[in-house]
Amino acid sequence: MTERVGVLLAGGLSSRMGGGDKSLKTVGGTTILERVVARMRPQVGRLILNANGDPARFQAFPFLADLPVVPDGVPDFAGPLAGVLAALDWAAEHAPEASDVISVATDGPFLPRDLADRLTGARDAAQAQLACARSGPYAEGWQTHPVIGLWPLALRHELRKAVVEEGLRKIDRWTARYPLAYADFRIDPVDPFFNANTPEDLAEAERIAAAYPDL
Repeated sequence: MTERVGVLLAGGLSSRMGGGDKSLKTVGGTTILERVVARMRPQVGRLILNANGDPARFQAFPFLADLPVVPDGVPDFAGPLAGVLAALDWAAEHAPEASDVISVATDGPFLPRDLADRLTGARDAAQAQLACARSGPYAEGWQTHPVIGLWPLALRHELRKAVVEEGLRKIDRWTARYPLAYADFRIDPVDPFFNANTPEDLAEAERIAAAYPDL
């Protein structure tokens, strides 16, 4: 696992949740962020938190005590690609043995516990360069989750050029440039990538957590 670094992407503005850190909202008596950390920590060799603003706000949470807080290196809340780039830069400096970064959103309380292995397996099986998660099947097909992805350090400088020089912001526009594999996750009984973006979503997450306490 030492060859993988996990990054928890919490650099957004949480505008649909009314501002603040939506990852610090609680589901089942536990913050979403703590649920994400517990699921991702065993899957990677190193885990970091990508967040902007004053990092001191996370010091009150013991489960974050050993997690480096890494801000975007690109100004003005440039989106999740900026967080991925920050993670790749951090890994290149602090985890030189790493070959890949696994990115996840911090508003998903039900993330799969085998996510990293399945992303890596899908990428390797397809002989692709990148991988991201899909969930389904829905009536309209499989839903892609570009933020839940596997990013090789070998593409760090190309991503920097795209984000900084080209102003690229959408993940799927970046991944379209490379061979991309998908790791598919079924939605029975719950979509593992359900995310709590709004107060209504948060209420639904509470219902799911109560109905499936072992999820």
